[in-house]
Amino acid sequence: MPAEPIQYWHRTKRTVETEQIYGERWLRWIYETSLGRLALWLVVRRAFFSGYYGWRMNRRYSAIKILPFIVDYNLDVDEFAKSAFAFKTFNEFFFRALKREMRPITPGDEVAVLPADGRHLVFPDIDAAEGFYVKNAKFTLAELLGETPLPPEQQVLTRCFAGGAMLISRLAPVDYHRFHFPVGGQAGEPRLINGWLYSVHPVALRRNLRYLVENRRMVTLVESPQFGTVAMVEIGATTVGRIRQMFVSGRNVAKGEEKGLFAFGGSCVITLFARRRIRFDADLVEQSREHRETYARMGNRLGVAPG
Repeated sequence: MPAEPIQYWHRTKRTVETEQIYGERWLRWIYETSLGRLALWLVVRRAFFSGYYGWRMNRRYSAIKILPFIVDYNLDVDEFAKSAFAFKTFNEFFFRALKREMRPITPGDEVAVLPADGRHLVFPDIDAAEGFYVKNAKFTLAELLGETPLPPEQQVLTRCFAGGAMLISRLAPVDYHRFHFPVGGQAGEPRLINGWLYSVHPVALRRNLRYLVENRRMVTLVESPQFGTVAMVEIGATTVGRIRQMFVSGRNVAKGEEKGLFAFGGSCVITLFARRRIRFDADLVEQSREHRETYARMGNRLGVAPG
């Protein structure tokens, strides 16, 4: 039986496309076979595995992978802030900066933007959603925000975002791997929640959505004049052992300002808005109802603050 393709809606082209999955054979073996899942439980999900792979991608010999990667995935080298030949390691290339003009930020204080390049799902009411990647597959806010050990009356963030809206932004290895603030406001101190390092690709999440709340992640709150309290949750994954924050907490940040980066691998950013604080754009909502991701770039419009 052929493997089920991963399809998404391309927002700019307005077409349904099939994802070219990096390391597909390995990924499907790990998550879709009994022997692979044993290897996942014993080795792959653990920090030392991702740490070792990251160490290899930081060695100078890893630079030989750069040009074949660019060719295989048809990356636009004109976007890069520096020449493709200037990167000393594959990891340095992987979390490369882009020329600022390549990711224009949609203007307007009342407009929120996508925080990363990638494939996006939106849910206007988290509590009413019938499922995230597949029907009936959900997780709780308390699990995502690391508040499950606390009694309900102490789950401050869970209460803050109950009935609110959620954006899931999935970054594939071929994507630009820096993430940015979707709104302007005062950014707080990132909080680390330790966990495993499962893949966050749909091949894995369709089998077990709980990987998103079991993986290592960081939570940052942004107090926005237009959108209220907004939470950004960066989620690590297999071969992404570390999430690097690049901003200074406790100060006002601008919409579209760089927040941080992921090293090698696929990864994910989840953005939470409190109830009735954002109205997502209709095309994103329409595709998400079909459990289909929308491909769009950082700085594209996400939605507006109602009223």
